[in-house]
Amino acid sequence: MPYLIDRAIPVGSFAGSGQPTLTVPGGALLRPWLISDAGAVTEAFRDPAIQRWHVRRADSVDEARGWIQEWQGSWGEESAGHWAVADADTGAPLGRMSLKAWNLTDGTADLAYWMMPAARGGGICPRAAEALANWALDEAGFHRLELQHSTANEASCRVALKAGFEGEGVRRGAALHADGWHDMHLHARVRQG
Repeated sequence: MPYLIDRAIPVGSFAGSGQPTLTVPGGALLRPWLISDAGAVTEAFRDPAIQRWHVRRADSVDEARGWIQEWQGSWGEESAGHWAVADADTGAPLGRMSLKAWNLTDGTADLAYWMMPAARGGGICPRAAEALANWALDEAGFHRLELQHSTANEASCRVALKAGFEGEGVRRGAALHADGWHDMHLHARVRQG
């Protein structure tokens, strides 16, 4: 059945190009994940705060390698983009930024993130989220980015607001966490112009 509209982002816009590395103000960058980052991912998922807000855990470095392979493959499939938030000098992972659930017809995606404990509190996460959102909206052609977090996760809400994601409301009972169903706060950024 033919569409009455053109896709917001043509198929093949990402698969034919390499995933970019993006500069984050303040000494960080967003770079594609490397298989050698698996130890850092495993360590991050041992953190109780990351376990509280996520539904998976990494039980081994081999399992984390499998995740990274999936993250790498999603770019070519044009379904998601996953970046390591890394120290600009050493390349060491500090956290993760992801654009998930790409809908190229509507030009939408979901932004998600986590930071390793040592990298929290210095403003890296909101700067990285803003850098990724700016790239997605201004260069990659996305029209709307959504960001959701548990209403109990106040730190994530602060990140969203600092990165320019306006609050749009609450989705009641929208996500199952290890401790039960959570209401989810919905934020979004929309391309201007």
